[in-house]
Amino acid sequence: MSSLSKIKNKKIPQHVAIIMDGNGRWAKILGKERSFGHQKGISSVKHVLEASLKLNIKYLTLFAFSKENWERPTLEVKIIMELLAKSITKYKKKLIENNVKLNIIGDLNDLPSNSREAIKNAIKETNNNNNNITLTIALSYSSRWEITNSIKKICNDIIRRKIKLKKITVDMVNNYLCTNNLPYPDLLIRTGGEKRISNFLLWQLAYAELYFTKTNWPDFNKRNFYNAIFEYQKRERRFGKVN
Repeated sequence: MSSLSKIKNKKIPQHVAIIMDGNGRWAKILGKERSFGHQKGISSVKHVLEASLKLNIKYLTLFAFSKENWERPTLEVKIIMELLAKSITKYKKKLIENNVKLNIIGDLNDLPSNSREAIKNAIKETNNNNNNITLTIALSYSSRWEITNSIKKICNDIIRRKIKLKKITVDMVNNYLCTNNLPYPDLLIRTGGEKRISNFLLWQLAYAELYFTKTNWPDFNKRNFYNAIFEYQKRERRFGKVN
C-alpha cells in the first residue's frame, strides 16, 4: 500500500508547519559545502507544496530562517539570502498558476533590499484571488521576538486607551501576533533528527501534534510527507479534554 493510499480523507490537517532542518548536515555527508544543501532543499519545498495541494491542506508554514541564523558564517547567510530572492522570483509564476497565496512572517527589515523587493512583489501578485493554499514562510523569525513585539503593541494600545487591561483575552493576544491571519497549526513536522521546536511558533503550537523524523530536509519527499500525515491521523486530539 502506498503512503498516499493509507491517508484518510476525513482527517486531513488544515494547517501543517515544518521546521526544515538538516540541509547543512546533508551536504556535509556528501562532502559538499553547506550551501549545496540549502539549494537542494528548494526541491523539497516544491514536493511538500505539491503534496499539500493534492491533499487539500489549506495552510503550509515553513521555518526558513530564524533570527538566530544571522549568527551563522557571513558567506552562508549571503548565499541563503540570494537563493531566497532567486527562488521566489523563479517560482512566482508557478505559485500563481496553482492558486497559492504567499505569506511572510518575521522581521523583514533584517533582510537585504533585493530579498525584500522579491518578497513584496510575490506577495502582491499572489494575494489577489489565490485561495487554494496559503504558503507562509518564516524569515528572520523567532517566537520570542514575536511575543515580545506583541506585548509592546498591547501595552502601547493600553496606554493609548484603545483597549482595557481587563478585556485582554487569548483571542485578543493572538490578534497581535504575526500569524493573526492563520489558524493554529494542527501538525508540526521537524526533519533532520533533532527533537525540539527551536523558538518556532511557541504560542501557536500549544496543541499541535509533533512529528520528528531523522530524514534531512533535502531528502524529504512526498512519501515522507504522506507518512507524517498518516501518523497524524492515527493520533487522538483531545485539547486537554476527555473523549
